Amino acid sequence: MNPPSMPRAADSFPIWKYRKDGGVEKTEDFITVEEPLEIRIQGKSIAITMRTPGHDAELAVGFLFTERVINNREQIVEVAHCQRGDVDHPENIINVFLTNSSEIDFSSLTRHVFGSSSCGICGKATIETVTCDFNPLPIGHTVDLTILERIPDLARNHQDTFELTGGLHAACLFDKHGGFMICREDVGRHNAVDKVIGWHLLNQTEAEATILSISGRASFEIVQKAASAGIPVINTISAPSSLALELAQAAGITLVGFHRTNGFNIYTHPERIILPSQS
Repeated sequence: MNPPSMPRAADSFPIWKYRKDGGVEKTEDFITVEEPLEIRIQGKSIAITMRTPGHDAELAVGFLFTERVINNREQIVEVAHCQRGDVDHPENIINVFLTNSSEIDFSSLTRHVFGSSSCGICGKATIETVTCDFNPLPIGHTVDLTILERIPDLARNHQDTFELTGGLHAACLFDKHGGFMICREDVGRHNAVDKVIGWHLLNQTEAEATILSISGRASFEIVQKAASAGIPVINTISAPSSLALELAQAAGITLVGFHRTNGFNIYTHPERIILPSQS
């Protein structure tokens, strides 16, 4: 068993590879690891999510922040895996100690008991419970079009486990100049975003001048997490959903989608992007 400090993101697995021009070959392939993570506050279990092991503290903090259990870094006393001997799989249980744990209404948590790796909104009772009121983000910092053009390639350069397995989502943060800040990979899109937001909160970076790049589609819960963290620009290689666009428009987020080598779509708040005619 690997200790918490040595998480497994990929495992080798025996396969039979078929090629039309070469028959069948027995070999090995690398497969993305998916395991449950139980998140606890002061020892009380509040959520279980299926994730790729690694950066569990960031995932837990990002989850609590986007669920509005915590509002700032100062509320966090400690984040640690359970001690070996207390439980059978301490690497899959993480405990968050907060200064205000006695004030938390655990019944108000919207994603409890279980969340799948494929959908961050699973387990939420109703859509109304996750529709939060956001103060629209001001335009503030603008982003040059040429910087957006480079984001997918820059993000791909940091997706090491995806290159190995082809089975992970990624979320990366860049500054307004296109400078790389952080990249996290996970079997779940929402987990990857939670890890990035957890890193942002723990390191107290300036969210107002950042670009969130994601490898999958822009769904409602992804935009909700970005809005919670105050991230003004989301870039994705895939499509947004209608509800994601509604929330992005209301929250003041610039949402860029269908990013390909020959261009992309700007769905909301194009005024934040410096276009060639404006240069």
